[in-house]
Amino acid sequence: MTDANTLPGQPRGGVLTGPATTRAVNVLAPNPSAMTLDGTNTWILSEPDSDLAVVVDPGPLDDGHLRHVIGAAEQAGKRVALTLLTHGHPDHAEGAGRFAELTGTKVRALDPALRLGDEGLAAGDVVTVGGLELRVVPAPGHTADSLCFHLPADRAVLTGDTVLGRGTTVVAHPDGRLGDYLDTLRRLRSLTVDDGVHTVLPGHGPVLEDAQGAVEYYLAHRAHRLAQVETAVEDGHRTPSEVVAHVYADVDRSLWPAAELSVRAQLEYLKEHGIL
Repeated sequence: MTDANTLPGQPRGGVLTGPATTRAVNVLAPNPSAMTLDGTNTWILSEPDSDLAVVVDPGPLDDGHLRHVIGAAEQAGKRVALTLLTHGHPDHAEGAGRFAELTGTKVRALDPALRLGDEGLAAGDVVTVGGLELRVVPAPGHTADSLCFHLPADRAVLTGDTVLGRGTTVVAHPDGRLGDYLDTLRRLRSLTVDDGVHTVLPGHGPVLEDAQGAVEYYLAHRAHRLAQVETAVEDGHRTPSEVVAHVYADVDRSLWPAAELSVRAQLEYLKEHGIL
């Protein structure tokens, strides 16, 4: 068994559902899979002395889960006042419309197609509810509409699928772009260095106690994969599927379709930079 402290980001052990920081509580959705890990993390955020809460990523369209999230908030003496989305993938956003119906809240997202209400989200926005402050951090790369939410009072960042609690994420080509993703990781690294962020509240997997270590690992991993893809092409592996079979030979084959999306993004990046 590997000591958790030696793993990238120092993942927190124990039960995933429940309090994670002073202001953040996770309710794990019942949708585990190879892509969603233990399931989607639905975050309830609020100031300790406030009766209002924000929910980030209601998750899949599962009435039981959505009602469980509302119940968890109510049990803590909170009323859900706003719903936010990190991005539009169904495991994070499919239940948002039904959740808004159950709670009477608006849904704010970067993508206008996902919004319910007049207000969206954009880089630099500050969302305040019941004294809680969330700063919107642009995070394109995994998808074009990805966002992170900086929770300065807890020195934490909610990362959606940009940084996971275990393993690495997919650059979902063609919507996701590697250059954007690398810029996002550098932006998150600046949060850890300049703004004191030390905790990652991910969209899947356990909480990470070492945000800077996690981001540095992701940057190193991407550089390593990019070099592997470049070498594979130089060795004659021309198509994305050929590159996947060569570079990801040690990865579960059920994950190869997702890996191919990242490979396509890496090939595009190498071509754009005149390397291929």
